Amino acid sequence: MAALSNPPTIRIGVLAGEPIRLEGLSTVFEEEPETGRPRLVSVVGTLPELLADTKLDYLVVDFNSSDEGMKTLEAAKRARPGIRQIVIGPAHDDELVLDAITAGARAYLYSSADPHTVRMAIDIVVSGSIWAPRKLLSRLIDRLLGVPVSGSGGLGALQLTARERQVLDLILLARSNREIARQLGIEERTVKAHVGRLMRKAGAENRIELSIKALNSRSIFPVGPEEKAGD
Repeated sequence: MAALSNPPTIRIGVLAGEPIRLEGLSTVFEEEPETGRPRLVSVVGTLPELLADTKLDYLVVDFNSSDEGMKTLEAAKRARPGIRQIVIGPAHDDELVLDAITAGARAYLYSSADPHTVRMAIDIVVSGSIWAPRKLLSRLIDRLLGVPVSGSGGLGALQLTARERQVLDLILLARSNREIARQLGIEERTVKAHVGRLMRKAGAENRIELSIKALNSRSIFPVGPEEKAGD
């Protein structure tokens, strides 16, 4: 019972050059988390200070406070390849969004995003996925297909159930879990389970990597003869 009343705490570094921006971002961490969601605690500091903190696995980088946003993103990736970065930057600059995700950011949020949306994006990143404007997902996948992928670069002849293949096809169309559930007539939690199994089978960390491997594969997940569609 004690574990249920005390959700896990995740420390997240926040890098913003302007005090007013820091104050605005801090509101994301003030709300009590919903049941079952981790508590977020912000850690403010300079980039060297934050990267030196080995207990930080996540970093929020505010592109609006500096013209060196991309350099900061790349420097953090070089110093701490495993740290997951969340970028908050200007809207209406699709190339900047694509550059940031390609450079390693796990999320790109517009400056106009409200605290609830920022919190939602952080939860998505913590869960191992990527948050990006949906309208850019297709272009993002096309761009990443030109980037060398570690390993064999494809999925090989992994066996999928018919339902998993249906879910994969909709992921490639950038559908959300809710949209997939509605289209297939199943529960959203069932979709999440299918997505989790797909990523484990493909050895992918997130939906973008799963999509890239699927698109890169010569033999994309044939359905096993003994398997049939089902929830």
